[in-house]
Amino acid sequence: MHIHVTKADGSLEFFKVEKLRRSLRRAGATQTEVLDIVHTISTDLYEGISTQEIYRRAFALLRQTEAGAAARYSLRRALFGLGPTGFPFELFLARLFEAEGYEVQTGIILEGKCAPHEIDIAAFNRTHSFIGEAKFHARPGIKSDLQVALYSYARLLDLKERKICAEDHCGITEFWLITNTKFTTTAEAYSRCVGLNLLSWDFPRHHNLHDRIQKSGVYPITVLSSLSSAQAATLIERRVILCRDLVENQHLIRHLHLAPEKATAVLAEATAIVAAYSRSVAT
Repeated sequence: MHIHVTKADGSLEFFKVEKLRRSLRRAGATQTEVLDIVHTISTDLYEGISTQEIYRRAFALLRQTEAGAAARYSLRRALFGLGPTGFPFELFLARLFEAEGYEVQTGIILEGKCAPHEIDIAAFNRTHSFIGEAKFHARPGIKSDLQVALYSYARLLDLKERKICAEDHCGITEFWLITNTKFTTTAEAYSRCVGLNLLSWDFPRHHNLHDRIQKSGVYPITVLSSLSSAQAATLIERRVILCRDLVENQHLIRHLHLAPEKATAVLAEATAIVAAYSRSVAT
């Protein structure tokens, strides 16, 4: 189909139906749902339609069939809700790495050879350790660039003689630069050259941020369509970062001062997301 779509950064590319199919399958949509949604959207495309508009339409259609799948489909947008400061994004990353078996600290100060450094993420397990910088952006289209990669590598060099735990493998030799959007191609090339680890929504091609979230089932509270951004922020202030946090601590919903039927709807949506992940693991 030779229709141009407008990406978040303003550039144009041809509409790729497989991208839409893949994102719907990743969200857990059934084959029938994928076929129906792709057919509906494909027939209504127009030249220059934005990827955000395509997402909005696909989300609305998916929500009509399965709320849990719709929430997972909106995952990328949910990460933008972990703002505005970026600190909630750091907390979310900590939960992600904890789910992968790491012990994690956030916001710690490490004294380098030449200067002190505030480290967003420090993680270690029995065999591996790393430190990381979280670069949060509140909207798509903003990329982390070469300057950020240069700064990160300079920090790694200054911290090389430090450790983040007592074990031999806890020396600081690995630095991860993590963003909820994308990196410029220059930043990617430089990082490959000097040995920085990059993690973004779709980089590297496999085991990227999206893949890791789906595998671990750590869906942020901002994925819930039944919550406003202000309500999600209220829960995040109380360290309710994930949907599973709310399911496991349902009494915390009282801080939102919702009507009983509204509170029930929020808990039902969160429970559906957690249950859908549990089913996917079981199968």
